[in-house]
Amino acid sequence: MIVTFRGFLNCYMPQMITSLSQEMHFTYSQEELKELAAQILKQAMESGASDCDVDISEGFGLSVTVRCGNVETIERNRDKGIGITIYLGQQRGYASTSDFSSKALCKTVEAALNIARFTAIDDCAGLPEKHLLANSKKAFTDLSLYHPWLLTTDEAVLFAKRCEQAAFAVDSQITNSEGATVSTQESHFISANSLGFMGGYPASRHFLSCSVIAGKDEYMQRDDWYSNVRNVLRMSPPEAIGDYAARRALARLGARKIKTCKAPVIFEAPVAASLIGHFVRAVSGGNLYRKSSFLMNSLGQKVFSENVNISERPHLLEGISSSAFDSDGVETRDREVVIDGVLQGYFLGVYTARKLGLQTTGNAGGSHNLLVQSGNCDLPQLIKKMNRGLLVTEFLGHGVNYVNGDYSRGAAGFWVENGEIVFPVQEITIAGNLREMFLSILDTGNDVVTRGAKQTGSILIENMQIAGD
Repeated sequence: MIVTFRGFLNCYMPQMITSLSQEMHFTYSQEELKELAAQILKQAMESGASDCDVDISEGFGLSVTVRCGNVETIERNRDKGIGITIYLGQQRGYASTSDFSSKALCKTVEAALNIARFTAIDDCAGLPEKHLLANSKKAFTDLSLYHPWLLTTDEAVLFAKRCEQAAFAVDSQITNSEGATVSTQESHFISANSLGFMGGYPASRHFLSCSVIAGKDEYMQRDDWYSNVRNVLRMSPPEAIGDYAARRALARLGARKIKTCKAPVIFEAPVAASLIGHFVRAVSGGNLYRKSSFLMNSLGQKVFSENVNISERPHLLEGISSSAFDSDGVETRDREVVIDGVLQGYFLGVYTARKLGLQTTGNAGGSHNLLVQSGNCDLPQLIKKMNRGLLVTEFLGHGVNYVNGDYSRGAAGFWVENGEIVFPVQEITIAGNLREMFLSILDTGNDVVTRGAKQTGSILIENMQIAGD
């Protein structure tokens, strides 16, 4: 049995219970945050700082979890904070506060200054070069990241119940639930520095998940599914999420171990995103300048098989990881990270770039919407192409050595023979070396999902060690 999600969506398109509005309902407006930032910068420079940058943010949200038809948790949050970094030449001091009063701001500036005075000189410390900052009109184009969902607690509870009820309705073998969760979060921020940069914007994130248990006693299996979006109108309906989570759990009933062997492995799209995450970490500035990466000095080198292409697209409308500028204030740009398997660029912020003697790539704070180019196969076709091997759908634990690339993780999924799934698999370990795994990618499916900053389909790897009985 193979379970695919897209087929369910056409069956579940009921009217969603939502209240949508473009009205902002933060305590502070963007203009008020800008005024606070300007006040802090002025005070810092008058107090003797050679440079200063400041980040101000405010956010709030609602999260509700329902389990077995009963409300398990209701959480509301409202947070705000200011972070101030002050430079005395190449000495750096940082302090923060959640108190926006003038007196608290003065004390926080003073604290950052005192820390800077007693900090060792770092020849890589300092603000970005001015020409790199996001000051162009293009940099402040609306990326459509703010779509409030004015959800009441009662509506959230009903939404979660619809999701969980759909899971229980699939089959009587769905015997328990780990819960259905609905979450909506809104935030906005301003970043500014003494070189004249000031920018910020509001953003929203909405989340719906369901995790259920099939079977009973020692034959129980669990699985889950979720949707995470900027705009709730793009969210999968609650019935579809619950239905799919249930079918995934049911498909795992009767799971067993397999004999230890070497075989091809497909990483299903949600777990394939973790492979791309390992790659990003290995070519990120922190690991590179500390010499703790198996991909040291790999720029311009072949790090994947020739059929792998990875793009970074920071300006996707409603993108989960879209941003006009990074946490240094450096303007973000579209770029090709991997072309035909060859690494075109690292992931660097200003500090890590200086450590390596390179230029920032606008990735202080992380990557932005990484798109792995899809092949022509959907997941069933990819399974047929593999013919015999393992489809991995879940990982357990962590076992990645970024220094040498050694990879070993507990896994569960399905065994494939003659291009067809024959039975579910559990209590196994897959092992290899990330460098070799990347180079032996045979194909990437077009069953693309978004997980954090990564968008990828399932990934077929030519051969891995599988430890079982």
